[in-house]
Amino acid sequence: MALLHSLPPLASLRAFEAAARHCSAKLAANELSVTPTAISHQVRQLEESLGVALFVRQPRQLVLTPQGRELQAVLSDSFAAMAQAVARLRAPPERSAITLSTTPAVAARWLLPRVGALRAAHPRLDLRIHASHDAVPLDGLTADVAIRYGKGQWPGLVAEKLFDTVFAPACSPALKLRRPADLVKHTLLHFAVPNSKTQPGTWAAWQQVAQVPGLDVTAGPVFSDETHTVSAALQGQGVALMGLALIADELRAGNLVQPFGPVLQGSPFYLVCPQARRDDPNVAAVFEWVKGLQPLGTAT
Repeated sequence: MALLHSLPPLASLRAFEAAARHCSAKLAANELSVTPTAISHQVRQLEESLGVALFVRQPRQLVLTPQGRELQAVLSDSFAAMAQAVARLRAPPERSAITLSTTPAVAARWLLPRVGALRAAHPRLDLRIHASHDAVPLDGLTADVAIRYGKGQWPGLVAEKLFDTVFAPACSPALKLRRPADLVKHTLLHFAVPNSKTQPGTWAAWQQVAQVPGLDVTAGPVFSDETHTVSAALQGQGVALMGLALIADELRAGNLVQPFGPVLQGSPFYLVCPQARRDDPNVAAVFEWVKGLQPLGTAT
């Protein structure tokens, strides 16, 4: 520490290093945004402090003495090391990204309005939402984690339950439906998962329970995205058999109504990831965020 206190002023060392590198007080002055006179003054102060000449001053050129060359070598390395350290400190930390796969409806109606909370808690973590009905590989390339509809049993995956799903008829209050028999006078809106042998919450399954006379459950438009089915129902284009959790906001606001039953019990939604990655900090952050969200269908 005593050696540090004996060092010449930093301004003098900077002036000398720049002048030595350029062999010119004028060029050093341009680099440091001072006057050539200020550079010359700082260098002379440094020479007086050290008791040695650092330059042989020639017309229009500065020539280093042996002592000057020795000091320049040390200062050049030192200033370069300091510049690199400052650059590392100024550089933003590396960003991380994680991909969450889920159905388009869950992404649009539950996750997207709430992504700000994850960004606020983890500003260096970029969430990428993969909206698809397919159970894509959680291989770290296509996706890392997923919200899936099913029984919660996927080999090699950790599955944590998020919320239950029940299906019931829903429509605009403008249609003024009162009882199941009214359905025969209205259009049925269908949602079908593309290229899937099993379909959740179908009118055919509902009719097996309701047994409405004369109801043709095969007629009506079919949507491959639940959000489109919701939009059609909101516009009064027909009656949809909807997962009530996904339309909870519309039901509370009165924009949609559930005029009657029966309701069909569906499978829950689960948050899943590979067992080997459950303790990964980024995966853990997304799990913490998703599990901290208000479950779909509950009051906000």
